[in-house]
Amino acid sequence: MSIVLLVIMKKNKSTYDRTTANPKRKANIEKEYQEPLLTELLLAAMAKDNVSVRELAKEAGVSPTIIQELKTGKRANITLSTFNRVLNAIGYQIAIEPVSRK
Repeated sequence: MSIVLLVIMKKNKSTYDRTTANPKRKANIEKEYQEPLLTELLLAAMAKDNVSVRELAKEAGVSPTIIQELKTGKRANITLSTFNRVLNAIGYQIAIEPVSRK
């Protein structure tokens, strides 16, 4: 007589999967993930073009304080106009695309 042993292995969930199982937490995480994107874009563009905070501020027509706060992530809310001027100064533009409605 032979015995067959069947082992079912449970797939371990990642930390992200466990954390985002709660819809409210997932929404907060996704919101927070979007916020540093401008900072990362700004840092990469400034490094690539070797542009200082003062130079970028002058080109964008904004205060160096605004650029420094964007660079460090301390400034999260800026006007669309300021956002557009900073993006244009580093060689980017805003694109508006339609999204599907639920």
